[in-house]
Amino acid sequence: MTAEKPKNAEEFIAMQRAAIAANPDCGNSHYNLAVGLMGLEKYDEAEKALKEAVNCSPNLAEAYVLLGGICLQRGDLDGCLQYNKISVKYRAGFAEGWGNIGFVHLQRGEGDEAVRALKKAINYNPNFIQAYTTLGNAYLMMGLVPESIEASRKAIEINPDFPIAHFNLALAYMENDEFDRAIDHCDKAVELGYEVPEDILKELEEHR
Repeated sequence: MTAEKPKNAEEFIAMQRAAIAANPDCGNSHYNLAVGLMGLEKYDEAEKALKEAVNCSPNLAEAYVLLGGICLQRGDLDGCLQYNKISVKYRAGFAEGWGNIGFVHLQRGEGDEAVRALKKAINYNPNFIQAYTTLGNAYLMMGLVPESIEASRKAIEINPDFPIAHFNLALAYMENDEFDRAIDHCDKAVELGYEVPEDILKELEEHR
């Protein structure tokens, strides 16, 4: 199965190139080409295709989010933030753009800004599990443990098998000295394949 994936992606890319040749001003074809190229980790080519996409269709919010993703992949938080801000400028209710804005603010240690953006993401998409999880992180960073627990619990309501949310709950319960609960959620995170840092595992082991 794995060997077929590049072939399928190559075929998909060839179809998009043919569509662009037939209609060079179709933003969606440039966008689809970029998605195919990103699947093959050809980020420089994907970036060019995405810039063509927004030249043709300036309000294509998804293209700005992918451009932001390429920036993030390069470690360029400022670029990622800017592109996602453009995405929500063109589509105010674009939950993914707001979620990414919140994520970047969290990475920069800007808790209040992260919370504001993540609440918007959740407002526009109440089932946005990554936004709840990032919100749980943001609250934890700000020392707002009950709020962190509530956000992570919401994530688990959406998907009980979301490992990062279980890990966030483990950290939050550790802050509250509720070690039995922390151990339960840490064990669940490990069971679901999350790599829990060794120092956290050691600390919890002392409370078993």
